[in-house]
Amino acid sequence: MSQPNAVTASKVGGAGLSKSLILLLAATSGLAVANLYYNQPLLADIGRTFHASSNAVGYVSMLTQIGYALGMLLFVPLGDIRERRTLITLLLVAVSLSLIGFAMAPSLIWLYVASFAIGITTVVPQIIVPLSAQLALPEERGKVIGTVMSGLLFGILLARTVSGIIGDVFGWRAMYWIAAAIMLLLSLILYRLLPETKPESNSSYIGLLQSMGRLIRKYSVLREASLIGTFMFGGFSVFWTSLAFYLEGAPYHYSSSIAGLFGLVGVAGAAGAPVVGRLADRVAPKKIIGVLIVLTLLAYGLFGLSGLSIWSLIAGVIVLDLGVQGTQVSNQTRIYALEPAARSRINTVFMVSTFAGGAVGSTLGSYAWHLWGWSGVCWTGGTFIAVALMVWGFHRLGGVKRGREDEGRRGSSI
Repeated sequence: MSQPNAVTASKVGGAGLSKSLILLLAATSGLAVANLYYNQPLLADIGRTFHASSNAVGYVSMLTQIGYALGMLLFVPLGDIRERRTLITLLLVAVSLSLIGFAMAPSLIWLYVASFAIGITTVVPQIIVPLSAQLALPEERGKVIGTVMSGLLFGILLARTVSGIIGDVFGWRAMYWIAAAIMLLLSLILYRLLPETKPESNSSYIGLLQSMGRLIRKYSVLREASLIGTFMFGGFSVFWTSLAFYLEGAPYHYSSSIAGLFGLVGVAGAAGAPVVGRLADRVAPKKIIGVLIVLTLLAYGLFGLSGLSIWSLIAGVIVLDLGVQGTQVSNQTRIYALEPAARSRINTVFMVSTFAGGAVGSTLGSYAWHLWGWSGVCWTGGTFIAVALMVWGFHRLGGVKRGREDEGRRGSSI
């Protein structure tokens, strides 16, 4: 049902996006995606509640990200064939119920199930990002994606800070009750304020899922971006899953609230995402991506020195977040130019790959910490980033031929 102030996607898209609507989309993305990351600074506290090892409690992060990848595969493609406002509203209600289940968990097994449910229903940001690309003017698409992604990234980073503080003061369960209330409130606000959109495809749901295989085969840019996203986010997750365990031990002995404050440090890096988005509107994103991957590899070198100085750890967090998030914005700018009517499916392929890498990274980060300590974490995360650099370099070797294969607004420049 249309609301009195709702506008169609074609009308909004013709005039571009207003600043207030961009901010609404960015804030919504950040508040929704935060559900995936509240657990990370709380893992040590959760482990003590259920008398679980760091290895066992690490599955909470892994299952959340596996659920997120599956949720994107099942729900995000619907954005191409369903009215997005209603879809977003229903998913926000579903994630609220999942958060309540986590808050009430009586055992670690229940927590695993709730973690998976949170992940599979927290896919609203990945419906909003292609929506913002659809509504934006072509010459502003990189900037708009960068701004919305900044909101999403601030949500990822500030989630750790907020949950660390609330967990320290009120206990880890309180964070999930609060998050559930926020999601219910957002569902009401967004149904009232989001613009009404028209589906961009008349395909069936099964046809929609099958078409993603065609998109992967057709576009080498999508294959490259997805592989890079897999290994970059894997390296990102190795670090953030292990950080709380590292900080609570020698030489720092920090509480969960202090561990969460490192999310604030990462905001400095995420703040660079709109700048990267603007650059991607003017410079071939493939060139920017190579520089950002090397920058991220440098972050793990700084983490390796963190036993000598806390400032090395802080600098590494800033560089890691700038590199990973900047790479993601640049890759999304590239892939959204390929086939406008398939943006939701293209985003699904990219983000499923990205968060599958994140799930593997979370698991290996926990194992690396358990077996080899912080040095093992640094080597594991650095290896993920090094493989991403190899993927980027391999595709540059065949870039001229592959550039002719890909269709889209930017052609071989993407």
